[in-house]
Amino acid sequence: MGTEDLSFDALVLAALQEADPQRKAAMTTQLSGGSASRSAAVPMMPVAAPGRPARPILVAPAELVQRKVSTREGRAALLHAIAHIEFNAINLALDAVHRFRDMPDAYVNDWLQVAREEALHFTLLREHLRTLGYDYGDFPAHDGLWDMAVKTADDVLVRMALVPRILEARGLDATPPIRGKLAGAGDKRACEILDIILRDEIGHVQTGNRWYHWCCAQRGLEPVATFVRLLREYEAPAFRGALNYPARLEAGFSNDELALIESLKL
Repeated sequence: MGTEDLSFDALVLAALQEADPQRKAAMTTQLSGGSASRSAAVPMMPVAAPGRPARPILVAPAELVQRKVSTREGRAALLHAIAHIEFNAINLALDAVHRFRDMPDAYVNDWLQVAREEALHFTLLREHLRTLGYDYGDFPAHDGLWDMAVKTADDVLVRMALVPRILEARGLDATPPIRGKLAGAGDKRACEILDIILRDEIGHVQTGNRWYHWCCAQRGLEPVATFVRLLREYEAPAFRGALNYPARLEAGFSNDELALIESLKL
């Protein structure tokens, strides 16, 4: 049976479980639908690990080697690290659709849009990597993003609080200085891709913020106090570095939340 014969839920699950990066990106790009098209015949199957290729080799973050961006290999390693984040972000967005079945149509469509944009980001980065003589899988990587997906698998409110609002929001802070390094190395195409990623990631974090606040409202919870509690309960990664205030405000963080995040930084 071809994918054209599969239901919406089966297509989402198939894309999530697809190991080949190019096929995963293509399958994700073609997804469309909403909760109205969901099928009771395709039950939610908890996904312990998404489909991914044998390479890159996954190691502890401390084992990753820092390379000079002034060299071709160093630029490739940096772009590979970003591509790996985007590949994982495809899986995170697909899992948000697959796992949480009781959310409104707007939630489903929002996260499908996020997944499609993450697939575009990954494809652009991989294409550029190849112009440098490298490919996705040529450098080691770590699995921190999916680890948090596993931790937040049982509750959509927790997922919205801790994945887009912490892990993805870090990209809003990190992208401008990374772009500066790549500009200094003369990599114009990499800078163009990062501009696209930053623009879209503001929207992705905004999506997470919107659904986090929606979940809090549904449960009668105060968002900031709940966020603090979840940070402690789930031992979320510490905040480091300078916050990109304009991008975070555009993505839906309040001034009170940003002051809180500043107070929690190491």
